Amino acid sequence: RASGDPQFEKKAFAVSELLHRSPKKEGLVPMFINAETGRFNADSTLTLGARADSYYEYLLKQWLQTGKAISWLKEDYLDAVEGIQKHLVRRSEPNKLLFIGELVRGRTFYPKMDHLVCYFPGTLMLGHVVGGMPQSHMELARELMDTCIRMYSINPTFLSPEIAHFNLKPQGARDILIKGNDAHNLLRPETLESLWYMYYFTRNETYRDVAWRIFQGFEKHCKVPGGGYTTIGSVLNAKQTGPRDMMESFFLAETLKYLYLLFSEEDVLERYSPTKYLFNTEAHLLPLYTS
Repeated sequence: RASGDPQFEKKAFAVSELLHRSPKKEGLVPMFINAETGRFNADSTLTLGARADSYYEYLLKQWLQTGKAISWLKEDYLDAVEGIQKHLVRRSEPNKLLFIGELVRGRTFYPKMDHLVCYFPGTLMLGHVVGGMPQSHMELARELMDTCIRMYSINPTFLSPEIAHFNLKPQGARDILIKGNDAHNLLRPETLESLWYMYYFTRNETYRDVAWRIFQGFEKHCKVPGGGYTTIGSVLNAKQTGPRDMMESFFLAETLKYLYLLFSEEDVLERYSPTKYLFNTEAHLLPLYTS
């Protein structure tokens, strides 16, 4: 679009067209694809987490970014959300928290949700407001956002683990279970990304309040004296977080960017409005085209 030469867009879009033609499970796609044959590995996991998350995000964002002109992108997105609601959405016990799990080998439900999935409330809200998607999408966004916030608030650090498991047994005492190997925090942006969309479209200050508490968690437990921030080994013990001496690049490119937007003045909010620009999955700014 920027160069006026369509070959770049055509090459990239060929991947989307291939995925569109490929068989799916009621809108859901396996997480692995054979790069040589272009076919999905039918026995791989169905998830909105690692390795599959951007597919669902880009169905909507490609449709919006190209002026809502390619109808099958919208149709595939609607099918995907319906498939998510049918196969992956569950409620935990005892407090009925809504979460999105996984289908292992495409069949067996597993009550595990990556922090990566917390991008999805923002995508749903964007689709509802800018794309005119159904009211049910907004309701799903609100409930899933609440669960993502709970993944932070249950911990003394007010930081989320990389992965949360959810209790489905009525006799269980806790909705969210955090295993030791999953308790690390990588300074990820997904919850803050969704908080940005939720705040922008609702102007509910609760979302900004939560974002501020997350930022304080980073400041207290991840900031290092020499400058910068570090990932930590555990969010479960505020006194023994286990700093890892590593800062992921997405902390600068995404996490801090969404925090900046959340606490910007009105003129900045409108300058980068989701009705004018889209952020791709790495938070790069792209213009919305009308045709």
